[in-house]
Amino acid sequence: MTDFAEFSSHERWMRVAINEAELAAESGDVPIGAVIVLNGLIIGKGHNQVEQLGDPTAHAEILAIGAAANSIGDWRLDECTIYSTLEPCTMCSGAILLSRPKTIVYGAPDPRAGAVSSTSELLQDNPYNLEFEVVRGILELECANLLKDFFKERRNGIDKRSR
Repeated sequence: MTDFAEFSSHERWMRVAINEAELAAESGDVPIGAVIVLNGLIIGKGHNQVEQLGDPTAHAEILAIGAAANSIGDWRLDECTIYSTLEPCTMCSGAILLSRPKTIVYGAPDPRAGAVSSTSELLQDNPYNLEFEVVRGILELECANLLKDFFKERRNGIDKRSR
């Protein structure tokens, strides 16, 4: 069970992930942000840069994992917590699985492509018998609204890059 202090901490770090998501939106990418925390310190963060870099693998979680591994000099993120504004997709869940963070926290579910609990349970049903704590729905409405507003603006022909 998550106590109030832990919930407040999750909200704190999710707000940093939301700030990362806003950076993605400003550059014309889908607003998803991720942050990796170890012992109360951010060791990696990222936001979607698929459009900006022209790279289909430049998802927020992938970039945050790379930054965190670089920061600590190890690909094993065993004692870390990763925060993502959206439920990770299959690719990102695979990277999370391989980097082994202790806890995965996400804001909004992704009923079309989420691979933590929506379309599959990649982390639970993993072949390595690794165990992960998953916390869902932290600042869910705020995270979901970022995406909803982004796509609404896109449908209406508004591109934040031209502002």
